[in-house]
Amino acid sequence: MDAPAPTLDRVLPADEWRAAESAHRRTADELTAGHRERAGRGERHPVEDFLFTYYSLRPAQLRRWHPGGRTVLLGADDRADWRFQRTVRTSSGIGVTVDVDAFLEARGPAVTFTLELLTATAAATPHFGCFGLHEWAMVYRQDEEQVRHSAWPLRLGARGTDEVVESHRIRCSHHDAYRFFTPEARPRNLLAPDAGNRPQLEQPGCLHASMDLYKWAYKLQPWVSSDLLLRCFRFARYIREIDMRASPYDLAPLGYAPIRIETTEGRAEYVAEQRVIAARGSELRAELISVLEQL
Repeated sequence: MDAPAPTLDRVLPADEWRAAESAHRRTADELTAGHRERAGRGERHPVEDFLFTYYSLRPAQLRRWHPGGRTVLLGADDRADWRFQRTVRTSSGIGVTVDVDAFLEARGPAVTFTLELLTATAAATPHFGCFGLHEWAMVYRQDEEQVRHSAWPLRLGARGTDEVVESHRIRCSHHDAYRFFTPEARPRNLLAPDAGNRPQLEQPGCLHASMDLYKWAYKLQPWVSSDLLLRCFRFARYIREIDMRASPYDLAPLGYAPIRIETTEGRAEYVAEQRVIAARGSELRAELISVLEQL
């Protein structure tokens, strides 16, 4: 017997949602075309490929369209066997929507953790004095051939890069950035972020905290809509560009003008970008919080 429909925001006829699905797939294909072509050639891009190497969502998964948790799709029999989906009866006919009980049974702890983390981050005071030094700390006291993106030279060379690290206070609050610091750089950080103190240390001025909104969005699909996911993806890609422009690598041949955080002017440029990212990140974070609170 068909289950009664849960509280809903939308009931979409087949022609409407199939059009939205097709549009989403076209957009996803456009956004991942470069990565897929490079992967076929065995090439790597230090900026554009990051969202598919650091994060776990594959292009084919990004391509799959979900309307969000409070929507019923009519004429969606082909989706009835998808994970976390259920068939429901509405006044407009039989449709498919998110199976909230099954979703919470499997993902309840993840929902709770993510909501607590996003809420704590939103309430934290933003900090704008890190200057993107996490990327510099990841190559501190390493030979150029040992660094993570060894195909690209360090703008200031190994010694010049070390001097930048040694002449600045490092205040990285993001666990997943800090864990890639070299052993020599870790004691130089004013904080010691780890998985346990993440809700206490993450703050909205951190580029990686805003970039991770993409991760939280895809981990909580299909409750989180693909529309919100794509907006987080585009935002994360922009953040990665700023992140690497402020890094010690010389990526000018790829078209990325450096943000020279070793100079006063460069630090001011970085902070200006950081404030823009923090503002946009706060908007997307609030939207994700609202979506999760509905659970």
